[in-house]
Amino acid sequence: MPKPTVILVGADKGGVGKTTVARTLLDYLAAEKLPSRAFDTESPKGTLKRFHPDIAEVVDVTAIPDQMRIFDTVSNENVTVIDVRAGLLSPTLRALRDVGFLDSVKKDQFGLVVFHILGASVSSLNEIEDTSAFTDDASYFLVKNFINNTSFFEWDQATHSSYFKKVKDATEVTIPKLNEMAFEQVELAAVPFVRFVANKDPNGDPANYSFVLRGYVRHWLGKVWNEYDRIKLKDIVASGPVAQGKSNSRMQVVNS
Repeated sequence: MPKPTVILVGADKGGVGKTTVARTLLDYLAAEKLPSRAFDTESPKGTLKRFHPDIAEVVDVTAIPDQMRIFDTVSNENVTVIDVRAGLLSPTLRALRDVGFLDSVKKDQFGLVVFHILGASVSSLNEIEDTSAFTDDASYFLVKNFINNTSFFEWDQATHSSYFKKVKDATEVTIPKLNEMAFEQVELAAVPFVRFVANKDPNGDPANYSFVLRGYVRHWLGKVWNEYDRIKLKDIVASGPVAQGKSNSRMQVVNS
């Protein structure tokens, strides 16, 4: 059986597109037939829940009762994806250390995956040192997210190398830019990316989204999922029977 796995998606800086990454992860897990549930920590209104209302729950990750709702119910029946509010990635990891969750990860009782979404400035790189102190036994991914047309203009190679060398076994992930009009239309439709591609509205009924914009989203999402394949995300989150065999339905979802 696969061990219970938690995926944290977050940053200590706002405006870096962490919820967009969380949405692509939920689409990827669903396409790979890996059951998932999600927690949206943008309390009280939520952001992720607007796109995935059936599986996302809005919580306050700083409140102990909501921490209990998340971590007392982690199981191997599904992957737990947590979209961590800006500024709370390091505090959330610190809380997981204090309650013993990170010790359980070290003992291989749980799996922990951290997608750390980086901004363009050097100050964002400073987050790496703080966050990496908690990720020795986690799968730690440093994500360059170009969805917001980020240029990473301050990252000269020497600076980049000096920060990344501090992190043991961290892997870079690149999320490419999506055409602005296509991104805006998915936002307006308030549906998962795969549902937009499939031309379905929030209720699953036929919609009338642009064929052209659906094509841009399909192409972009395929590139994002190729990144997740490259880092072997499926193998990381599901090492048991549920992960056996390559799903042929995944690209059918993207190309439908």
